[in-house]
Amino acid sequence: MTKTLKISFALKNTYRVNSILYSIKQIPLVKKLLPDALYQVHGLKVFANVLSLVWEIVSVFLGKFLYFILMISGAASLYQAEDPGKLFLHILVLLTVIGAFSNTFMFNPSRDKYYAMILMRMDAREYTLVNYGYAILKVAVGFLPVSLIYGLGGGAPLWVCLLIPFFVAGLKLAMAAYSLRDYEKTGRITNENGLNKFMWIAILALLAAAYGLPAVGIMLPVSVSAGFMILSVLCGAVAVWKILVFDKYREMYQQILAKSMAQMDDVNTMSRQMSQKVISADTGITSNRKGFEYLNELFIRRHQKILWKSSKKISLVCVCLIFGILLAFYLVPELKEKINGLLLSFLPYFVFIMYSINRGTGFTRALFMNCDHSLLTYSFYKRPDFVLKLFQIRLREIIKVNLLPAAIIGAGLAALLYASGGTENPLNYGVLFVSIIFMSIFFSVHYLTVYYLLQPYNAGTEMKSGTYQIVLSATYFVCFLLMQVQMPTLLFGVMTILFCLAYCVAACILIYRLAPKTFRLR
Repeated sequence: MTKTLKISFALKNTYRVNSILYSIKQIPLVKKLLPDALYQVHGLKVFANVLSLVWEIVSVFLGKFLYFILMISGAASLYQAEDPGKLFLHILVLLTVIGAFSNTFMFNPSRDKYYAMILMRMDAREYTLVNYGYAILKVAVGFLPVSLIYGLGGGAPLWVCLLIPFFVAGLKLAMAAYSLRDYEKTGRITNENGLNKFMWIAILALLAAAYGLPAVGIMLPVSVSAGFMILSVLCGAVAVWKILVFDKYREMYQQILAKSMAQMDDVNTMSRQMSQKVISADTGITSNRKGFEYLNELFIRRHQKILWKSSKKISLVCVCLIFGILLAFYLVPELKEKINGLLLSFLPYFVFIMYSINRGTGFTRALFMNCDHSLLTYSFYKRPDFVLKLFQIRLREIIKVNLLPAAIIGAGLAALLYASGGTENPLNYGVLFVSIIFMSIFFSVHYLTVYYLLQPYNAGTEMKSGTYQIVLSATYFVCFLLMQVQMPTLLFGVMTILFCLAYCVAACILIYRLAPKTFRLR
């Protein structure tokens, strides 16, 4: 067991260290200082190993802290419930059920499992038990301090807070044992990277119950939540036996990993399959426009499935949510005052929402795979005036795609503000609508600008830019931090509009001056 654990760590660490070294090599200001034989430099390897070790320790706690801040305690603080402990446990229990079958650890087809069990022919049972046991241990250790900090702060009893780590681990163990038993009986394989439609329906239903029911005053009693947690711990303890005696790990993982790794290793095949699914095969699609306008219109019409279709679905969900809240106003009138206060002070929260629904990354990936991947081989395509003109055309199109859900959200917020009691300053209605529109425009400009300035894909359509990933991560964290900001709607809305206008001007200047050099094939 000890030898297997050491080999497992060595595999993961080698892969992680090489990834760190490659990412460092991609940073523009750093890569010129580093040698080409980067992976042979002992000092850099030591540095990367230290980073890898630090990340292994940090990852035990960081994800759990973010999970509690964003999904549980942060969400619970929006309700202003009379019994915060009851609300905290209600959300925690339902979200943990989701995590039990959607994030099992055991059925995640990762590369290290492929290397160890398929290529190196390690004992599949021993490898699985060692790594799964380590993953469950990290869950328990990581959740313990977070549960105490946020659980006690949320009003939950101390003994329940101490029980939470074992509850989370026990439910995962129970679900893993159930999946193993199901495989023995039916041959069905659980793959958490390929959830079926029934699982997605279950996830949506549980999310609606976790966040929707408290809005109408319905929550699981503390006794029910605590009882379910104790039952899960007991089931997890019983499930350990099933996990230990299961003897078909190699057979199961050969089926799970064969398909997943074939897809990972054959990126070009994946790209072609994706293209076939999202591009219209209608040969009658044409355009009366000229030049880049002609090229752009053909692209937009042939990619309706990943552009407008997705945007329409998001818009439909937004409409349903808005009408659902209006219905809640009618059924529970006391909600009006709470929602009114949120709308007048929590506009920064919607930055993260607009970030989440923006289609910028999907748009730019489709651009590269099905257009720029070929046209970047021609020199005329990188002329400054041509680059800027096509950038502006594409920006117009992605803004239009993102504008549909943004307009619905903006109009919906104004309507909710009016229905919840209104405001003394009528400008708040206009600012709510316009600021949401400008948030959508900002993210459209941002993603397209980053794509042109950093062009993250190589000729095989693989993302190979560490800088691009850093920028996207920084964007996420800024949006996440803004969720913690409370500011008058009028002030934040005006600041958002002015910032977006300035960003658009700066983006055009940067694209004209830098993109002809940076917008290229890797």
